[in-house]
Amino acid sequence: MSTPKPEEIVQSERAQLDFSRDMSYGDYLQLDAILNAQKPLSPEHNEMLFIVQHQTSELWMKLMLHELGAAIAAVSRDELPPAFKMLARVSRIMEQLVHAWDVLATMTPPEYSAIRPYLASSSGFQSWQYRCIEFRLGNKNAAMLKPHEHHAGRLAVVQAAYEAPSLYDEALRLLARRGLPVPASHVERDWTQGYESSKEVEQAWLQVYRKPDANWDLYQLGEELTDLEDAFRLWRFRHVTTVERVIGFKRGTGGTGGVSYLRKMLDVVLFPEIWQLRTEL
Repeated sequence: MSTPKPEEIVQSERAQLDFSRDMSYGDYLQLDAILNAQKPLSPEHNEMLFIVQHQTSELWMKLMLHELGAAIAAVSRDELPPAFKMLARVSRIMEQLVHAWDVLATMTPPEYSAIRPYLASSSGFQSWQYRCIEFRLGNKNAAMLKPHEHHAGRLAVVQAAYEAPSLYDEALRLLARRGLPVPASHVERDWTQGYESSKEVEQAWLQVYRKPDANWDLYQLGEELTDLEDAFRLWRFRHVTTVERVIGFKRGTGGTGGVSYLRKMLDVVLFPEIWQLRTEL
């Protein structure tokens, strides 16, 4: 029996080939706009890697914010099953972002040095989507609003994330609604202020973890938060190691200390009592 030719296979499957009147794959995904958004400024071959790496990361962050916002809203409505699905997806997105650094790490120091002058003062430090993620996860810092003041629309989005309760704030409000002893200072407060760890909050979480069968959905919420911060730490750590591998300890293009700044960010804990309680159990 003869092997069918490729065109015979396509014909036998009755695949649609004419898209003069119908929406195609490229039309639906707006691929012309996406694939024409890479505009290297240098003559260097490796700049395309740098651009695609950061553009794809911004796309993943867009999805992350979509999921995080919906998860926070679901927690505020006591709708935990859909929130769990969304938070699990956020953790998986972070895994994708961790592995994306593996690709950028193939850029050597001389290759990066050749394109660095063309970046001017642009830096991932200025990513408004990343800043929204940090704010939605509770790492609030008013100084981080300033890089976005030149663009009113972006500033409004970042400001809204800055002023809103974080994911952890909503989780603690949920615990309080369920009758757990979360102090009033952690249920209603100035949401623009950074979160401060509380022994009383730790005790509330300990009640959940010591009797998981009686508090199963809250117990699962605690573990979803643990997964999320675990993935976020890995993302941050892989960022540091990649930057050190490519530029060493040079200052960042955005004016930060580069690796020194990124290492300080590794010490930020988003959901402190979730980690502290493990010592007590």
